[in-house]
Amino acid sequence: MTIAPDRMSLLAANLDRTESAEDNELTLCSEDLSLLTDLYQLTMAACYAGEGLDARQASFELFVRRLPENFGYLIAMGLQQALDYLENFRFTPKQIQALQATGIFHLAPAKFWSLLAEARFSGDVWAVPEGTAVFANEPLLRVEAPLWQAQLVETYLLNTINYQTLIATKAARIRDVAGKQATLLEFGTRRAFSPQASVWAARAALAAGLDATSNVLAAVKLGQKPSGTMAHSLVMALTATSGSEAEAFAAFHRYFPGAPLLIDTYDAIAAAQSLAEKVNAGEMELSGVRLDSGDLVALSQQVRSLLPGIPIFASGDLDEREIARLKSAGACIDGYGLGTRLVTGSPVNGVYKLVEIDGIPTMKQSSNKTTYPGRKQIFRRLENGIIQSDKLGLVNEDSEQSQPLLQLVYRDGKRLRSDNLDRIRQRTVAAVASLPIETRQIDRPISPPVEISAALLSLTAQTKSVRH
Repeated sequence: MTIAPDRMSLLAANLDRTESAEDNELTLCSEDLSLLTDLYQLTMAACYAGEGLDARQASFELFVRRLPENFGYLIAMGLQQALDYLENFRFTPKQIQALQATGIFHLAPAKFWSLLAEARFSGDVWAVPEGTAVFANEPLLRVEAPLWQAQLVETYLLNTINYQTLIATKAARIRDVAGKQATLLEFGTRRAFSPQASVWAARAALAAGLDATSNVLAAVKLGQKPSGTMAHSLVMALTATSGSEAEAFAAFHRYFPGAPLLIDTYDAIAAAQSLAEKVNAGEMELSGVRLDSGDLVALSQQVRSLLPGIPIFASGDLDEREIARLKSAGACIDGYGLGTRLVTGSPVNGVYKLVEIDGIPTMKQSSNKTTYPGRKQIFRRLENGIIQSDKLGLVNEDSEQSQPLLQLVYRDGKRLRSDNLDRIRQRTVAAVASLPIETRQIDRPISPPVEISAALLSLTAQTKSVRH
C-alpha cells in the first residue's frame, strides 16, 4: 500500500502533535503533585478505605538508618517544600478520572473515591528545623494524621527531604573545608537530575552556606541575586570573529564592566599576563578571573603572581575533598564554583515508617531493617556549645538539661511556621559549629553517640513480644 505525500504529511503532523501533547503532559504544575506518588500508596489507601481503617490515627516517622559513607552528620533540609505540598494536597476531578481509567482500581470501594474527592491534609507534623544537624535513626519529621493521608504523602516527603538534605550536607561540608572567607557559588543546574531538582539544589546549597547560585529562576524566587561568569563558548566565538581573546574580554566588559573573566580557554598564563598589563596601566578594572581546568595549584600560583589582589575562582568537578587538597597544596584560590559533585553523589536513603496506629506502637522487625516503635523525640545534650550526645526517647519523656529537637510545625491541617533563607543559613552555621571536630572530618568521621532511652528500649521489647 502506498500513502500519498499529502496523506503522509498529515500523518506526520498528527504524530508531531501527539508527541508534543505527551511531552507537555510531563511538565509538572502544582496541581499534579498529589499524583506524584508511588502506585502502592494509592492501592494501600484504597485497601484502608475498604477495611474501615482509613480514619485511624497513624504516626509515621522519616529517618535515615545509616549515614552516607564518610558522612558524620546530616543537615536537615526540604521542610518548606514538604509543608507547601501538604498545604496543597488535593485531587482534581480530572486526576480521579485518570486513576479510574487505569482499570487498576475497579474493585476499590466507593469510599476511596470520595476520600480523594474531598482530600485535604488534616493532620499534625513535627520536624527538626531546617539547618539542624541530625544523625542516624533520628526522625527528621513525624506525620500524625488519618492513616490514608499519612500513607499517601510518603513519596513526596521523602523525595524533597532526602534530596535537599543531601545537597545541604554537601554544601555545609564544603563551606566547613573552604573556610568562612571563601566565595562559594552553586553551578549545578546543568548536572542536577531534573529542572525541579536544580531549583531545590540551589535552595539547599544557599541555605547551607553557599554565597550565590547561577540558577536565575532559583535566585529570583528566593529573593537572591544570581551570580556567574562566562563560558568558553563566548571567548571562542568572539575570538574567532574579532581576532583575539583580548578583544573577547573587552567586548564582555563593555556590557558587564569589571566582571570576572574565564581565562583558560587557550592559555591561562598568557591571558593573565595580557590582563595584568591592562590592569597595571589603568586600562581595565577586574573583579576576578576563573580557572576551569588544568593544574589548579600551579596555575593559581602563577596567576596570583601576575595579578596580585585580583580574586581567583576555580571550578571543574570540585568538592570538599578536592578543595581540601588544593588548600593543603598551597593553591591561591579565593572562591569555588560547585557543580556536579555538589548536586549528585551518595544518596541520603531516608525511610518513612509507621510507628504507631490508634495509640498502638508498631515496628518493623525485618533483618537489618528493624525500627523503633512509638512516637519519638530527640533530646540533645551540649557542653560549651558542642554536642556531647543525643538521646532518642519517647515523646512523653522528660530529659533534664537536654534540648528537644522536633517541633510542631503543622497542627490540625494548618501550617504554624515558615523559615526564611537567612534564618536557615544561620542555623546551619551554628549546627556545624556545634559538632565535635571528629564529626566534621571528611574522612572516617565519628558521629556523637545516640543513646536509646530506657523507656524506648522497654517499649521495643514489649512490641517485639507481640507477634502477628
